[in-house]
Amino acid sequence: MSQVEESIEVRVPVRTAYNQWTQFETFPQFMEGVERIEQRTDTLTHWVTQVNGAAREFDAEITEQVPDERVAWTTVGGEARQAGVVTFHRIDDTTTKVMLQMDFEPDGIAETVGDKLGFVKRQVTGDLKRFKSFMESHGTETGAWRGQV
Repeated sequence: MSQVEESIEVRVPVRTAYNQWTQFETFPQFMEGVERIEQRTDTLTHWVTQVNGAAREFDAEITEQVPDERVAWTTVGGEARQAGVVTFHRIDDTTTKVMLQMDFEPDGIAETVGDKLGFVKRQVTGDLKRFKSFMESHGTETGAWRGQV
């Protein structure tokens, strides 16, 4: 298993950042390579991705969700093996630190080499930068799910 950890400060309150992160179907707007996410139940999402010509579909189960604090997941079926957590930390009333930690299993030689060259880390860094831009340009979330898992 490989690991990546990245964080970014976003100029929105914790509640706003967390609420947006629960809107999984908007991820393609800021996550490169994510074509579509379907929210199937409160805890199950279906992902369709296309990264460097490799198309993948998989399901991810939300294993823990605490409003304004964290969202954790693990894949449960399909062509990807990963688990992770996103945590939200209050810096002040208008700024949130978003931290993403992810464990993943590269599949095949190309993904293993890409991982060793830092591709996944750069991808996560870019996705968090795009999330920051998305949030700061909108100023508010597009929706929210305040349930707890």
